[in-house]
Amino acid sequence: MPSATPPHRPVCAVCLRPQRACICGWITPVAHHVEVVVLQHPLEVNQAKGSARLLHLSLPRSLLVTGEVFAEDHLQALIDAPLTAATSAPRHTLLLYPDSPPNAAPGAPPPPPALQAEHLANPQQLRLIVLDGTWRKSRKMLHLNPLLQRLPRLALTAMPASRYRIRKAHLPDQLSTLEATCAALAQLEADAGRFEPLLAAFDGFVAQQSGYTPASSRTRSLACCCSAHISA
Repeated sequence: MPSATPPHRPVCAVCLRPQRACICGWITPVAHHVEVVVLQHPLEVNQAKGSARLLHLSLPRSLLVTGEVFAEDHLQALIDAPLTAATSAPRHTLLLYPDSPPNAAPGAPPPPPALQAEHLANPQQLRLIVLDGTWRKSRKMLHLNPLLQRLPRLALTAMPASRYRIRKAHLPDQLSTLEATCAALAQLEADAGRFEPLLAAFDGFVAQQSGYTPASSRTRSLACCCSAHISA
């Protein structure tokens, strides 16, 4: 006799996770000026420990898009078109990515020059592109999307210690996507305190995921994101 089909698990319509693992309680809306577009690698979508969706749900001026290779017109719109009908197009767009990423290929072309200080003076005119994926995935996304290669980069400075204890970092300055983006926004907006409530909520998210995660799997490497040294 064929086995019965297992019942479908109810899924939260907001965070898209099984209801028993819903993370909506950790959503912490934060007012921010710099727009954020997160380009999420498809293999990160169902990563229970990934932080990108919590980040997106907490940042009103953000967009979360899944893909590895983007059509040029679509990516161009993500770079410089208004996010909504109620917003204007950004004046300047930055890629959250280090100038000298780890394991960079020998002879790789240098990154574009950084934006001038006067261009960074008004956060409301900035858009930050974030790559959500492991280092290998994010490098591949950068390689496969030439428009991203042309963007000036933002490398993090004075990075805090990571709170992302549910994943093992290979380098001491690897952060989750949420942590790295908060650090970047704090750097661009010169206001670290504004993002502390979201980081405190992230601590709760990490504790929740730690409760669901077998101890043997907590040493897996960080599914890392885009810049400085980041993770999902």
